[in-house]
Amino acid sequence: MTSTPQAMPRRWRERLLLNEDLNFLLTNRLPRRWLTLAMGRFSKIRSPWLTRLSIWIWRQFTELDLSEAKEQRFESLHACFTRELKDGARPLDPDPAVLLSPCDAIVGASGRIERGLVLQAKGMPYALSELMGSEAEPAEFEGGQYLTLRLTSAMYHRFHAPADARIEAVRYLSGDTWNVNPIALKRIERLFCRNERARIRLRLADGTPLAIVPVAAILVASIRLHFLDVLLHLRWAGPRDLPCDVAVQRGQELGWFEHGSTLVVLVPPGFEPCVASGQRLRMGQALLRRTVIAPS
Repeated sequence: MTSTPQAMPRRWRERLLLNEDLNFLLTNRLPRRWLTLAMGRFSKIRSPWLTRLSIWIWRQFTELDLSEAKEQRFESLHACFTRELKDGARPLDPDPAVLLSPCDAIVGASGRIERGLVLQAKGMPYALSELMGSEAEPAEFEGGQYLTLRLTSAMYHRFHAPADARIEAVRYLSGDTWNVNPIALKRIERLFCRNERARIRLRLADGTPLAIVPVAAILVASIRLHFLDVLLHLRWAGPRDLPCDVAVQRGQELGWFEHGSTLVVLVPPGFEPCVASGQRLRMGQALLRRTVIAPS
């Protein structure tokens, strides 16, 4: 079968982006912090023609699909990045025994938490104590499961509560803005521990602890958490502990990234994954299933 003229440029662009050395050079060897701050300012410029042009360019390199967006016209690139979806676009799995995927994502490294260590890629371990900014907290998750959920730039960027829970605290940790794509994860040790991130600590009604760690990346470095009504970004000096006591419902929106990035989900023993590495997920699909009912 011959390729259409329209398909050829897309294939060329895909080959260009998949060239590991070039991709790593373009996304990590440039002035990451400066580019991230500049992108933040640029994305908030309110200009219909500039926004349409930016979205057109964005579509040349990604599979950006705005058909599910609640709004079809955007006043800025930021509004497109952080778009809401139409009502009902992400139905929630009805099984109360599962934890929902908090976001649209591609499943990355996942597995059992052993000796406080998890993997970012094959042969690339990192310590949960460094990721979470605490020596004590990882002990609650020993023997449990971790899942890495990567949001690409074209995906829906908002993230939601995986279950009915209470948010107990947030710890913001300032850091770098390395790209978090698979190419960088294979080359940069402890990458998630180097980047800007926020540890969100939740507890289910039966006392079971959960943790979600949004990790920012190049061109992102801004994490909006609605329940704190604060924008966490590179100009903050971390770490900072932000106590809170907020009840959230299953599927409730917690916040957003301002581009693509990663969520690391941590659960204690008593859960098994419903997904596999490489799988594409939508927010609201089953992520983990409870295998042991905690005492009430």
